[in-house]
Amino acid sequence: MTDQISAPATPRALDAPVGPSAPEGKRRGRVTSSAPERLNAALGAARWAHGRMRSFLGASIALVVLVVLLAATESTFLTAGNLKNVLVSNAPLFIVAVGMTFVMISAGFDLSIGAMMALSEEVLYGLVHAGVPAIPAVVIVLLGGFTIGALSNGVLIGVFGVNFFVATLGTMTLFYGIVDVVTNGASETITSTTLSSFGNGTLWGIPMPVVTLVLAIAVGAFVLRWTHFGRAVFGVGGNREAARLAGIPTRTVTVSVYGIAGFCGALAGVVNASRLAAATPTDGTTIALIAGAAVLLGGTSLFGGVGGLSGTVVGVLVIAVLGNGVNLLGVSDFWQNVVTGAVLIGAILLDRLQKRGQPAH
Repeated sequence: MTDQISAPATPRALDAPVGPSAPEGKRRGRVTSSAPERLNAALGAARWAHGRMRSFLGASIALVVLVVLLAATESTFLTAGNLKNVLVSNAPLFIVAVGMTFVMISAGFDLSIGAMMALSEEVLYGLVHAGVPAIPAVVIVLLGGFTIGALSNGVLIGVFGVNFFVATLGTMTLFYGIVDVVTNGASETITSTTLSSFGNGTLWGIPMPVVTLVLAIAVGAFVLRWTHFGRAVFGVGGNREAARLAGIPTRTVTVSVYGIAGFCGALAGVVNASRLAAATPTDGTTIALIAGAAVLLGGTSLFGGVGGLSGTVVGVLVIAVLGNGVNLLGVSDFWQNVVTGAVLIGAILLDRLQKRGQPAH
């Protein structure tokens, strides 16, 4: 069996026995360890960090090359206004990629996350238009995104064992169909001072969409790296049957992972609708595949069990900078789709080659 779980045991003894049978130091809440144990823990953490860096080294080099080339050829690239535009305009992509990282580490994929984004925009418009205050409306949309993602994709895949591509393709079609029926294919204008401030305002000079994406990445990274649930996600993705035999509730983890993806899709929809003051039925049509390409570029395996959000951030930045460069150079936007498709294919092939090259244990 191939060991695909990238997150090592944390340096702290999280599962140390506590109670009458535990050593004196542990009974009092102190975890005692010898110098060799602390050294081994430090070396393990260093090896993990080194392995994670290697997994997205190619994407990091590509990002540096892109930045250097664009800085040398376009004088406006490194201006504060342009860099802010890159982050703000790609905030929904960053947020969606967070949810996609959870799903792909669990050995899945969510084609419906872009449709969830569009559906959430329309629900937000409907709530605000009906007189619901902006903040409660946003909370309802986010909770709805998690619930719908969990009860549709999560249950279909985790409980009934439906293939994730089939399940999420079906829900994607369903969500977009609902949006088209409700809107008749027309965009809706959202009038809300609070939402406008959320989409276009700043916090300590930082645009709110950037604040939101940073919080999403930080919370996601903490959950994946430092919680039992995060380790369970890696376990389910690495070997679902072994995880089940080890006592991990694999169905619950899968349902929760797709709930997280739904939440991230809804949050991306809220950010996008607030920034543009509109709910557009066609929003998010390609964002699932672009986010998937970014996650793969960041070293997360399409086969599950390996990955992390640090690499995902690098992957999204590569695609965001590439798109910005295309615009600055005056190249047709259609070429961005060509390049993104090529990057996605290349990332999948690289992932396959890396998996074949892993030693058996």
